[in-house]
Amino acid sequence: MPCRLLRPIVSHRRANSPLRASALTLAIALGGTVFATGAVVAPQVALAQGMPSAGPTEVGIVTLQSEAVPYVITLPGRAVAYEQTDIRPRVEGTVAEINYTAGQSVAVGDVLFHLDSDTYDAALSAAQADVAGAEASVTAAQAVADRYAKLANLAVTQEQIDTANVTLLQAQATLSSAQAALKTARLNVERTVITSPIAGVVEVADVSIGALVTANQTSALTTVTRMDPIYVDVAESSARLLRVRNQVETGILERGEALDIALTLESGQSYSGKGTLVSPGNTVSTTTGSVDFRLSFDNGERVIMPGMFLRVDLTLGTTQAILVPQRATSRGSDGSLTAFVVEDGKTVQVTLTSNGSYKNAWIVTDGVTEGQSLVVDGLRNMTAGTEVTTVPVVIDDQGVVSDAPSDTSADAAQTPPATE
Repeated sequence: MPCRLLRPIVSHRRANSPLRASALTLAIALGGTVFATGAVVAPQVALAQGMPSAGPTEVGIVTLQSEAVPYVITLPGRAVAYEQTDIRPRVEGTVAEINYTAGQSVAVGDVLFHLDSDTYDAALSAAQADVAGAEASVTAAQAVADRYAKLANLAVTQEQIDTANVTLLQAQATLSSAQAALKTARLNVERTVITSPIAGVVEVADVSIGALVTANQTSALTTVTRMDPIYVDVAESSARLLRVRNQVETGILERGEALDIALTLESGQSYSGKGTLVSPGNTVSTTTGSVDFRLSFDNGERVIMPGMFLRVDLTLGTTQAILVPQRATSRGSDGSLTAFVVEDGKTVQVTLTSNGSYKNAWIVTDGVTEGQSLVVDGLRNMTAGTEVTTVPVVIDDQGVVSDAPSDTSADAAQTPPATE
């Protein structure tokens, strides 16, 4: 199909037409507005596209100070029952009674189960009869032996005397055997009553009334767990323990009078129970290279349950260092810890050496000095050599930055520790 050329529609109004003149006037007016607006918008577009601003960047700073900082080691831990016992029968029988409610607290000796004891009661009666018969035999044999002893060298031969003595010994042995059987029978009857060997909380029974159980069976009838106090097991690398020992010997770390132990639950909530070290480790695992420690915590409310994962903070003492808020630092590609300080109105990037952390701050031992101005706010896209103006700020316990009070100068700005 042949292509048709579209020709523009050309107005046939004369140039000096009043309508055309008005249109030209409007176009000129609009054009001037566009050009004028373009002159204003251009710098804004340039700034939006990342072109450098003419003035220095405003940043919030704190003045670093050296102070005595708690030396805290944070370790993962797992709760372990103070005592835990699986309850198993020691004699065979059928379960006649379950004498507890699951979850209740029991004391030592509280009855948990009764087994049917009819068979053992009968065996006990038979054993008692055997003992009575053996005692009678001993009495008779003793009388004969005594009588023959008096008639020695008269009407009784030595052979008769010896025979009487042997008979007495046999009767005494039979009595001892009967007494042992009686003791066993009594124990069997007693063992049909199953009691708790420890104080604690008893779990749901794994058997029901009428179930046949056997002595020392593999499966437990139930479990009793003592959870107050409760143990928390932690492990620390032997290498770190050696470093701590060296710091104490060189005076870098000043040990406290007592070990301060804090515990954090899985929910992040601090635990208020008191903790103590009950078993310091003295061997190093050949597989993990760590040393195991056992701590004990009061757990009257049974908040901590065996098997829980916990976080343990051990405060070993204090060390003289500078606290650098973690929000002011970053990690380089090589893992190094870096921050920015202000010198002569420009930012300088420094590499920090930390010796652990305290709350939400690094314990820095090298890289910065007391009195330096650390940049803690306005760090986005910050590079070394950036011209800045500084504003003193403070950081609260939640790590939130706010302007310093009006009577606080940049030189007096401090960095209070925040919560980790």
